[in-house]
Amino acid sequence: MRPRKTIILYDVRQPYRIREIAERAGVSAATVDRVLHRRGGVREGTARAVRQAIAELERPEPASAPARPIVIDVVLQTSPGFGAAVRDALEAEIAEFAPMAVHARPHLTDDAARALDEVGRTPTQGLIVLAPPTPEVSGAMARLAAPVVTLNHDLPAGNRIAHVGVNGFDCGATAAYLVERFLANRAGDVLVINGNGEREAGFRSVVQARRVVSASLPSGSPRSGSLHTILAGHPSIRAVYAAGRGGSAEVPAAFAALHRNYDVFVAHGLDRENAALLREHRIAALLHQDLRADVRHACRAILRARGVLTGPIRSRPSTVRVVTPFNMADCPVGD
Repeated sequence: MRPRKTIILYDVRQPYRIREIAERAGVSAATVDRVLHRRGGVREGTARAVRQAIAELERPEPASAPARPIVIDVVLQTSPGFGAAVRDALEAEIAEFAPMAVHARPHLTDDAARALDEVGRTPTQGLIVLAPPTPEVSGAMARLAAPVVTLNHDLPAGNRIAHVGVNGFDCGATAAYLVERFLANRAGDVLVINGNGEREAGFRSVVQARRVVSASLPSGSPRSGSLHTILAGHPSIRAVYAAGRGGSAEVPAAFAALHRNYDVFVAHGLDRENAALLREHRIAALLHQDLRADVRHACRAILRARGVLTGPIRSRPSTVRVVTPFNMADCPVGD
């Protein structure tokens, strides 16, 4: 087994691995290496995030853990697939706080305002909230006493202390840009699967010259049949954008069943299914959000607000990353 690469920073006694810095900063190991060796080609904001991650690693944390477990409630009004991805990221990151006892309580809901009111009536040290920015949700947040970190959708209401994550509209616009670049001047319609939100709005804002067919596919076994029916009714579809997670493997299968090809397929999330399709070039590009880095920053912000950890409380909006078969090695693959 090859030894893991280490690097000594600023005369500290304990070296930090490049991967450890990369995970904390939410960037790739190659980016950290470029910053450390001043090779250039890195935006100042990204370089600043790397330097901040190094500073956090050097900063001593309190030696004693709190007497009681820290309970963080996570309210998620999103798709089941993305909700599961957030839960997986939380489980992985919560384990990193040991021996400090930190517990996460996920709440996947269709009514975030009601869920926030229910959580507000229970003992909680903080909340991570992924919910649409509606007046009802903002009002429920304003009634909370515990510190709140918003994920993806920012809701600057009540005791909101920080914001992490990506912008859904920008994600959709980025996907549309990629689709247009792949299609170039070729004619063709675009199928958007499981959109109907900020991502689809961002997508439509860029592909205004093309017809967009929007479809919400049911979960379970009928998905492939539904997709087959949609494609059969729209023979001019040449591109696909999966705005949500799950079911990506059914896209090439449905086209193949009709003896048709597509020019471009853009999807979200580097899970095992999408990673396999990307390696096989069945997906042209993935839009990747490093959820582990986002939930790590959210949990640390809450723990700092509670005085359990030291350091400043800052927002960290992350950028969507375009992953291709040639740079996916720098990104962690989820379940």
